[in-house]
Amino acid sequence: PGLRDIVNRLGDQERIVSVMILNPLGEVRFTSQPRMLGQVFGADRALCPDCELPLDEAQTAFLTPEDGIEVLRSVNPVKNRAPCQECHGEIAVNPVNGILVVDYAAAGIKSEALSGALLLGGSGLAVVGATLAAVLLMLRRWVLAPVQQLTEASERLAAGDLAARAPVNGRDELGRLGETFNDMAERLQRSLSALERRKVFLQSMVDAIPDGIRVIASDYRVVLVNRAYCEQVGAAREAVLTQPCYASSHGRSEPCPATYVTCPLHEMKQNPQSLVFRERHVHAGGESVFVEVSAAPLDNPEGGDGYVVEAIRNLSKEMKVSQEQKLSEIGLLATGIAHEIRNPLASIRLSFRALQRKAMVEDNDDTRFYLDIVNTEIDKCIDVTNRLLKLSMPAGRPTLVSLGEIVEDVMTLLNFEALETGIEVERDVAENLRVIAADSDLRMLVFNLAQNAFHAMTAGDRLAISAEAVDDGVALVVADTGVGIRPQDMPRIFDPFWSRRADGVRGTGLGLSICRAIVERSGGRIEVESEYGSGSRFTVILPHADRKEGDDDGR
Repeated sequence: PGLRDIVNRLGDQERIVSVMILNPLGEVRFTSQPRMLGQVFGADRALCPDCELPLDEAQTAFLTPEDGIEVLRSVNPVKNRAPCQECHGEIAVNPVNGILVVDYAAAGIKSEALSGALLLGGSGLAVVGATLAAVLLMLRRWVLAPVQQLTEASERLAAGDLAARAPVNGRDELGRLGETFNDMAERLQRSLSALERRKVFLQSMVDAIPDGIRVIASDYRVVLVNRAYCEQVGAAREAVLTQPCYASSHGRSEPCPATYVTCPLHEMKQNPQSLVFRERHVHAGGESVFVEVSAAPLDNPEGGDGYVVEAIRNLSKEMKVSQEQKLSEIGLLATGIAHEIRNPLASIRLSFRALQRKAMVEDNDDTRFYLDIVNTEIDKCIDVTNRLLKLSMPAGRPTLVSLGEIVEDVMTLLNFEALETGIEVERDVAENLRVIAADSDLRMLVFNLAQNAFHAMTAGDRLAISAEAVDDGVALVVADTGVGIRPQDMPRIFDPFWSRRADGVRGTGLGLSICRAIVERSGGRIEVESEYGSGSRFTVILPHADRKEGDDDGR
């Protein structure tokens, strides 16, 4: 009865729907609801979803019994203890004395639990929000702001602002990071400044070299060029560096054929050795520039394919220097002749005139006759020295010169060489042929053409020099019956320092290139015809000084 009373009083508690005590087999022995007395819970009718008999541990679950009221059922096994063994037997045989089942009204519990959870959650969120706000404020001040400043300084440094520095706030990790960044930026600025100074020095040193210099990568890019090369091709440095090598030097839109020109990139892939060759480059204005190229392989410090460095010498300048040197040597020779011959001739003339005066007094015709011969020969000797001096004079300003007089003077100087080699010389120069040119230039032109013809002939050959007025000026023709020029050599006969003399002597290779330079400087043109084995014919067309445009009578 006491236990029954306890169960009834528990069942009368607020929010408790029912209280039951079951025996270990699941039979209801005590309950606050008499209708449940004697009912059995087992396999067909479980106390709760996870309550399997025999029950060892307490279980709690929400469920809805037959009356339809949702409850929170608490199922608690009442375990056998030592004092209970007298009535219930040994613990090993009967570990559980009974089962206490309490059903609580679920609606109130859920409402209170929800309210409590909401209150607790709200309080927690408030605390978390305040904590997060404080943390964010601290992060923003002590972490995010310094990191942002460091990021901005890094971006400025990456963009090329070498003066970019990060502010240093405090002595914490971020402060030390800012100091490290600033030290790194300072060292980087010093290193880049030193590198820029070396780059400027290297460019200045390369620009000081009188020959053209360029460095070519394996993909035809020009990575370095000096001032002399830019002047050779008539292009700005920026234009040369943004174009492939074959564009600036050969005026091509595609790589040069290796069978047409000497390409150092192609040659050094086969044999990585330095080489020297002569080439024809193209100036931006379309003129040909004859050059001598010394090329050598250059290692790439970054690895990969190497470079080719070229030293390019402008042969036209060297040709001009050689021409001036040749004229200087002739000038020294002529000066020596004038000193060694003209001065004695002048003394002879003084004595001769004394003899003439005496002969006139004695009135001896034979004596006067021989003295006149001697006087004429002295004049010829002095005239030869004058002609030689004119040939050696440096080129001056263009003047009005007689072509016939120049041909006569030059061939007089070469008359002895013609007689010695047994070459017949014919001259057929029309009268009153005048051109506007430098006197010494035309003399050198005739001299070089005639000497080239002598070198191609042997005894019994003939040299014919003629000049006449033609439709477009004055035509000077130098034709010989020598060995002629091979067809494969024709494209190169005007190249500087290219020589194929028929007499086997190694010449300077400047004669014809000087001739062409003189003709072009005088506003004319030079043409050549040759049949190998039969002779050559050089034709020089110069503007006629006495013919105006539209005149047909030559006046």
